[in-house]
Amino acid sequence: MAHARISMYLPPDINPTQAAIAYGCWALPKLNEELQSEDLLTRQKALMALCDLMHDPEHVYVAIDTGCLESLKALLKDNNDMVRIKTTEVLYIMATHNVGREGFLEHDVILALSYLLNDPQSACRKNLHLAFKHVAQLPSGAQGIVNSGLIPSLVWKLQREEEEIQGLLLDTLAACLMEDATEALGSHVVPFLKQKLLSTNDDIRSKAARTLIAVSIPLEGKNQVWQHDVIPILVHLLKDKVEEVQANAAGALMYATVTTQELEKVILKFVWNDKRP
Repeated sequence: MAHARISMYLPPDINPTQAAIAYGCWALPKLNEELQSEDLLTRQKALMALCDLMHDPEHVYVAIDTGCLESLKALLKDNNDMVRIKTTEVLYIMATHNVGREGFLEHDVILALSYLLNDPQSACRKNLHLAFKHVAQLPSGAQGIVNSGLIPSLVWKLQREEEEIQGLLLDTLAACLMEDATEALGSHVVPFLKQKLLSTNDDIRSKAARTLIAVSIPLEGKNQVWQHDVIPILVHLLKDKVEEVQANAAGALMYATVTTQELEKVILKFVWNDKRP
């Protein structure tokens, strides 16, 4: 005979904002179907569930194999702000894994993400740049961003984004310009970086100096560093209160002067002037 007793066990932990995950190997195929649903709430719940699953590289591999990347690319054009934000969040989490970065290159996700560079939602743009930062950690990923023709747009956005996103942009540019700095040099990256060297934000100064290391490797970069009077600022940063800023400034000076005697003379001049009482 049944008795009306209250269970001593806690109820199951159910998150109403997430889609119910199917059992075993059916989980990701089912979520992929829900990503393509015409119902807004169904799409949102599927994205919430994917955000949790994509922290596991094995799930990332299965998601790519199941076709989730194509569904996510389509959702980047969704009219709903939350859908776009969660889609970019899923993609940036995927990009933290090597298998995810390789999937980005195979499925042209870099170009699909680039359409959101001017998205009105700052959270969406931040997730986008987090994804680009992680993709650029692979040499092939950095080359993929360069080949997508995005460098001029990233340089342009460097002047217009909020500081937190500027730091992510500088991380991406530093990696990409190590592969090829040609487009950046044609997009006035040196005067933009010069301005960032004067930032009151320690992180921005450090990352701007690190990006200048990549800029200063080709001869054209060395010449532009000279033409835009960046050398005196770099010399001044050798005495910055932040050691990382000092180190990156020293690296930029090293590359900028490695083949140009005129620049070496200028550096010696400024160092000498700094030492005089």
